[in-house]
Amino acid sequence: MSDSEEHHFESKADAGASKTYPQQAGTIRKNGYIVIKNRPCKVVEVSTSKTGKHGHAKCHFVGIDIFNGKKLEDIVPSSHNCDVPHVDRTDYQLIDISEDGFVSLLTESGNTKDDLKLPADETLNAQIKNGFGEEGKDMILTVMSAMGEEQICAVKEIGGKS
Repeated sequence: MSDSEEHHFESKADAGASKTYPQQAGTIRKNGYIVIKNRPCKVVEVSTSKTGKHGHAKCHFVGIDIFNGKKLEDIVPSSHNCDVPHVDRTDYQLIDISEDGFVSLLTESGNTKDDLKLPADETLNAQIKNGFGEEGKDMILTVMSAMGEEQICAVKEIGGKS
């Protein structure tokens, strides 16, 4: 190989970390997380059925997509592995809301994060806009991230201008 050749690599922030990890289906419980149809879901119902003489016990999962709220179902043999998403919740302080619906957030390191839109959830959206815009309160937004997606999922007020 000569020195004149240049190699270009796609840079990824996760340093090759997987978006999911395997877990045996029989050990996944209600209120846990599971990947159903390539979507991260919170498990709302689990039922296990025993099958015939030579069959495997099967787990029936009902999950709600953590980003869009859709109900998804899956049936998996209890001895098989399922994908479980790495779900992170991070709190950021709200700095500004732009005209086009993007929020400007302050990270713990003091940098800004400007790539998140206001949530689609109307009540949460109104709570953020009213609290920040009209009442001028300092707000902390909780951002949930899983499988390369991020969304604002909660809001808390930390005092206000008196």
